[in-house]
Amino acid sequence: MSIRERLSGNEAVAVAMRQINPDVMPAFPITPSTEIPQYFSAFVANGQVDTAFVPVESEHSAMSAAIGAEAAGARTLTATSSCGLALMWEELYVAASDRLPIALALVNRALSGPININCDHSDAMGARDAGWIQIFSESNQEAYDNFVQAYRIAEHKDVRLPIMICQDGFITSHAVENIELIEDDKVKAFVGEYCPENYLLNDNGTMAVGPYAIPAYYMETKRAQLEALKNAKKVALEVAEEFEKISGRKYGLFETYKTEDADYIMIIMGSAAGTGKEAVDELRAEGKKVGLLKIRLFRPFPSEEIANAIKHVKYIACMDRTESFNGHSGPIGNDVRTALYNAKADCEVINYVYGIGGRDVTVESLKSVYEALMEIEKTGDVGERYHYLSLRD
Repeated sequence: MSIRERLSGNEAVAVAMRQINPDVMPAFPITPSTEIPQYFSAFVANGQVDTAFVPVESEHSAMSAAIGAEAAGARTLTATSSCGLALMWEELYVAASDRLPIALALVNRALSGPININCDHSDAMGARDAGWIQIFSESNQEAYDNFVQAYRIAEHKDVRLPIMICQDGFITSHAVENIELIEDDKVKAFVGEYCPENYLLNDNGTMAVGPYAIPAYYMETKRAQLEALKNAKKVALEVAEEFEKISGRKYGLFETYKTEDADYIMIIMGSAAGTGKEAVDELRAEGKKVGLLKIRLFRPFPSEEIANAIKHVKYIACMDRTESFNGHSGPIGNDVRTALYNAKADCEVINYVYGIGGRDVTVESLKSVYEALMEIEKTGDVGERYHYLSLRD
């Protein structure tokens, strides 16, 4: 029987970490993820876990320590945000290329400058090509559920890659919501023990982690890494199916909301998806054929699956909570356009930058996006394909 609680997203993730009981947690505080290691260090001090908690001098050190611990054979996790993730930049690539299934709780926050501590996805998007699995959460419940599933995906023999579980800074990380926790014993049984095949402290074998790769071998390692990342799609679905049995909650690579007969669809990620669903409901009540697709698994990007789900749609708005500074498209916009092109789908795609630096995302603002798509169909004039939403004049 599930346990009903009222928790912030940060506390919910910390509870998932406690239930997993990892071997090592190196961490350095940064807003708005600071509460996660703060809560977890209390679990360590109270004897609720037997994790080695390692306070370090920077986020670069946190990921370096995580790499060393994981390479030694210890199940390892950490948490960070924004500039903390940026300071880990070098080590993110090392963790992925060394095929180390570290779990990272990423509480999304704008990158400086100017200095801003509020939500957007620029930190995760900066690391989207580092080779990590990236899963985004709409709610506190999803942040908890996704973290419980994280190691089952990352540690799978066909994957063995690090994983980021992302949630929106302050919006979910600090807001308190009703949540259903799974009993400790069920989580422990679901996640299981970590039994790596190869690790540095294994007395029965020798190995090197992160050796120098000459040109004759480097490309092959990257190709193998890509294959492992692609495998994460199938594994994520298998893990989600098992998770549904212990939780009653169903997850996929993405979620569709009233898309079956929709002419206009919004593609979005994170907490704003809930606002988008409310906008869909209000416009549906007016007889408008609108829908929403919420991306859960962003890396690897489920290109074929998303294209098949939306190729019947006339007009699509891709919502990016970051700025790519290429002048024409954001990360979601780029990936969706490529998916549709490969599927030979005839859809008009308009890209919006929204909510960066913590700018409010309201039902009315997202309804205006659908209304703009309808106006394009009415007039036949697509005009500019790259917009800022709710920008002050």
